Amino acid sequence: MLLQNKQVAIIGGGPGGLTLARLLQEQGVDIKVYERDADQYVRPQGSALDLHMDTGLKAMTVAGLLDEFKKNYRPGADKAVVVNSRMDILFDERVDKPEVAFGHEHFRPEIDRGPFRDMLIASLKKENVIWNARFTEIKPSGSGWDIFFENGTSVYADLVIAADGANSRLRKYITNIRPVYSGVTAIEGKISDAEKHVPRLWQLINGGSLFALEKGKTIFCITKGDGTLTFLIGLKTPENWLENSGIDLTDRASIAAWFKQEFAAWSPEWQELFATDALSITPRQWYHFPTDQHWKALPNLTMIGDAAHLMPAYAGEGANQALADALDLYEALCCGEFNTIEQAIASFEEKMCKRAGGITEMTLRLTEGFHTENNLQFLMDLFKDAS
Repeated sequence: MLLQNKQVAIIGGGPGGLTLARLLQEQGVDIKVYERDADQYVRPQGSALDLHMDTGLKAMTVAGLLDEFKKNYRPGADKAVVVNSRMDILFDERVDKPEVAFGHEHFRPEIDRGPFRDMLIASLKKENVIWNARFTEIKPSGSGWDIFFENGTSVYADLVIAADGANSRLRKYITNIRPVYSGVTAIEGKISDAEKHVPRLWQLINGGSLFALEKGKTIFCITKGDGTLTFLIGLKTPENWLENSGIDLTDRASIAAWFKQEFAAWSPEWQELFATDALSITPRQWYHFPTDQHWKALPNLTMIGDAAHLMPAYAGEGANQALADALDLYEALCCGEFNTIEQAIASFEEKMCKRAGGITEMTLRLTEGFHTENNLQFLMDLFKDAS
């Protein structure tokens, strides 16, 4: 096996990195995941993920974790409701879509990121996850790399895999290809105890998700099992819009005033999103890498997930592509017929870039369609075509 007697380091303990670690661990590989968080529970995880049959769920199956996934996913959370600016229900999957289950190509079960991450960590040997390891740099060392962390420690690895997300510090060692702005910026909000603080929306969403679109603007909402509501308010803007908007993102009243003006044609009921101190706000400028990106493979360094192929969130593909990367890289390293690690990496990266390039193109079409003048009809047509 190519990785026999090799030390492998994965930088980043997100879904892709942890899944890859699980796959390699099961083959007896000497693997360590280096995660910047101080411990497993130091910060809450993000919104829910929906896993797709040919990517995320396939990776879970090969990793031997599908049964555990079934214990932790949220039945019914995959159901969406579509409304207009007046909150009129136009389509409700709980009523208008037939029930599907595991094994069906269109079944996309939802799982909260926290339980999903906990499940992946529990599948690894305790010594294979190193906490409080914020990566700073790597330096060539023999046939591998010395890896340095902010806490002053360093380690050696024969193979390093970057799984450190959208703001990857490792990507620059592989390629200088820069991300491209998609033309859409979003304001992300999180409201804890949403049943109490936004009761109208919480009841409308009913444990699933919500799409509200009209004349180029979008509000997408998703629930979590802990009672949190996450929403994305998206609109087409120049790349520097946030800096020039005059909105103080640390001041709820400033954000509420902007929303009231920007969404003046929408029902006043939407303003309850900004009527509670339980709200936290994060701006999201959506970027992506070129769909035709490629680079020369290295013999001891590669990357997966957002570090490799960042894309907007409007297709729900980010985590699924990261899990597909984990599976493809594992198969190239452990199941392929390559003579060297470099050959395996080159094959993996060619496959990954082609797959992710196509998914990015699809995601950009959706992102554009959701933010055009006829976006509501665009979405209704998508649901019609899928039914």
